[in-house]
Amino acid sequence: MSDPEDEGRYRAPALDKGLDMIELLAATEEGMTLKDISSALGRSPTELYRMLDRLARRGYVARQGDTYELTMKLFLLAHRRPPIRRLVGLATPVMRRFTAAAEQACHLVKYDRGDLVVIAQVEAPGYWGLAIRVGARVGMVNTGSGHVLLAFAPEYERALMFEEHEWMPHEAPPPNLDARLEQVRAQGYESMESQQTAGVMNLSVPILASDGSVLAALTCPFVLRLDNHEAPDRDQVLRLLIQAGKDLSGSLSS
Repeated sequence: MSDPEDEGRYRAPALDKGLDMIELLAATEEGMTLKDISSALGRSPTELYRMLDRLARRGYVARQGDTYELTMKLFLLAHRRPPIRRLVGLATPVMRRFTAAAEQACHLVKYDRGDLVVIAQVEAPGYWGLAIRVGARVGMVNTGSGHVLLAFAPEYERALMFEEHEWMPHEAPPPNLDARLEQVRAQGYESMESQQTAGVMNLSVPILASDGSVLAALTCPFVLRLDNHEAPDRDQVLRLLIQAGKDLSGSLSS
């Protein structure tokens, strides 16, 4: 949302209104009517209608009946940035090899200005599996991806991540977080029960640049196979994931 205390020299009220609507819709699970949007922003429907219509015509917002919701256009534009495009391009074949061998899904998570965002995912082979959609935001302190990104970030970057993150009421850092992150750094991966889905084990490894900085986290939401006793077990899947992380890190360094 626009900052009411922003008294910058150069103002662009129309742009602020458009950005306010985009940010509002991005934070909303369901679509919103024009009345809902105007009420949330404290503006009249007449003031917002033309701007909302332009956003819909340009493909940033989709209209279904009398409700509006954000499209994936901003996400796709962000992926045109060379660093993300290269990362996803190199990661995809590595992730596909992993899913074929592990018979599990996996996804790639990157930190971006306060949020942890899924930038790529590959579903498990066959008819079942647990997948997280591309563009989803995941928790910073209660997920394997978050633990890996925090654990392998320098202390000053970790402090910035905490500062930029918009904390939800239920998302306060646990008192033992520092010790947990130290353990993750020492062993080179995270293995923890999902705090979002029962019966799922989050396995996560870091993707590192040539200078050792962490670029992303590669995560497998491991689910025990009951229909196939020959499928790789958790320890085997973890070894495959660690190797996939090393392969991708090596590709990025070459």
